[in-house]
Amino acid sequence: MNPRNFYTTDTTLHEILRNGLQPDMFSYAHKSLTNFGAVVANEIDERARHTDREGEPRLVKFDRYGENVSEVWVNEGYKKTVKETYETGIVGYVHKEIPEVGRKGNYLYSFAQGYVLSQSEAGFYCPVTLTMATAFLLEQYANDELKSRFLPHVTATGDDDLFEGATFLTERQGGSDVGANVVKAVSDGEHFKLFGEKYFASNVGMAGVAMVLARIEGAPEGSRGLTLFAVPWRREDGSLNGVSIRRLKDKLGVRAVPSGEIEFEGAIAYVVGDKANGLKYMMEALNLSRICNAVASLGIMRRALNEASDYAHQRDAFGHKLIAFPMVQDTLGKLTAKMEVELATVFDLITLYDRVATKEVSEEELILNRLFIAIMKKESAEQAIHFSHEAIEMHGGNGYIEDFVTPRLLRDAQVLTVWEGTANILGLEFVRLVRKFNAHTLFISTMKLRIEKISKSSLKPIVAKVLDELQIDLNIFASLEEDMQKFEAKAMTQRMAVVYESVIALEMAEVSGEHLALLCDIYLEMTWGLRKIGEPMKTCQLFK
Repeated sequence: MNPRNFYTTDTTLHEILRNGLQPDMFSYAHKSLTNFGAVVANEIDERARHTDREGEPRLVKFDRYGENVSEVWVNEGYKKTVKETYETGIVGYVHKEIPEVGRKGNYLYSFAQGYVLSQSEAGFYCPVTLTMATAFLLEQYANDELKSRFLPHVTATGDDDLFEGATFLTERQGGSDVGANVVKAVSDGEHFKLFGEKYFASNVGMAGVAMVLARIEGAPEGSRGLTLFAVPWRREDGSLNGVSIRRLKDKLGVRAVPSGEIEFEGAIAYVVGDKANGLKYMMEALNLSRICNAVASLGIMRRALNEASDYAHQRDAFGHKLIAFPMVQDTLGKLTAKMEVELATVFDLITLYDRVATKEVSEEELILNRLFIAIMKKESAEQAIHFSHEAIEMHGGNGYIEDFVTPRLLRDAQVLTVWEGTANILGLEFVRLVRKFNAHTLFISTMKLRIEKISKSSLKPIVAKVLDELQIDLNIFASLEEDMQKFEAKAMTQRMAVVYESVIALEMAEVSGEHLALLCDIYLEMTWGLRKIGEPMKTCQLFK
């Protein structure tokens, strides 16, 4: 039996990369991902199982002399995963030249790596995400001195000592209400020093530098009084930089990432950018992290689907393989259709994000970027839970046993609806985008322009009809009082997500072969309830 590879079998991802990258970059990415896909599916997958069950991070609070060291122990396999992953350039090559290509990579390639990685280790993709956000903030907003001090380490690919990153926002009294933060920054004439606590700090003890929001003494209350700081974990002499880990969180899933409560006790901190724009900067990084969240969701979806399909092909029941039963074929067919369309949709928004990162976009595209991220982060996170549930059910009792990967997929998926903003928070983002920028009209006009370019699909009128219906309701939504908008927001964003995906499905069917065209047809039939009882079983045709 050939070793598994999470990249080589993913033909939709191949096409996304082939269409989105220059030929020399695609050639490099294809080779690199082929190698990484094998490592992820085998060695990293086995290490992930060990970390989850037996080798999760542990806090070493004191040394043998009783001194506070606040170190986090991780197992040796985890350390290997850290080394192998960052040396692929998953963070570094977004910001620096790829030697084999002669120029920088981009987010499309990086997110393809993250998607492959998340099929085995969605937990570890969290520290990678935080390091990506840290690199983004340093490159975009830090002065030259801070960049030269930290950025080479944060973007290290084996050529420098690695500093993983972190973004510490959450405080006990605030949670998602970041404006309620009270960690304070006090100037001693030479440096700012931080005092206070962060209540949910991921990658704590592993990060070499953290991006932290704090309030300078005398700054106004609320979100406008927050400043962004770069805070190294250790000082230049190697001692702790006025930080102490109170405890690590005992989480339901994603146990690979150490999340804890941290106390700042005079930590030296360096201002990043304009002191008055700290929250604005962090929100820009949060949008990047939300895409990472969606990519992790896609990884879990793909792994859950593959596990369910493999089991259905192997398991005997009532004298047949499970895959021989129409109900099983229907389940797997619908999951496959959703998987391929959602994968293409998330990478469609990533293509736009790459242009945003290079500032080659209009104001309207900036608004669409924020809107697409909000609706697809919500949709993909919810689907990761659904796919994990379906994989467990396909396995029957075995799906509930920790010898199989399915329980971990469900446990890891659950946090993705919370990290980087719950459905409620994303709904509030949608309300802001509508009230301030008329994002709903941009969405409708963009989708209509894309539909107009479709010529072949017989289902084009169906999507055009639901888009017209959505336009009517979005116009009503925009006219409502703010409280009513907040009430309706989650339902509206869900409809927008599946309309966006439906347009992508039409585009995919336009240029793809027979198999993928059938999947797109199934997606639209399933999403909009088009099939009548007794009509052809299109999902079963996938298995003929």
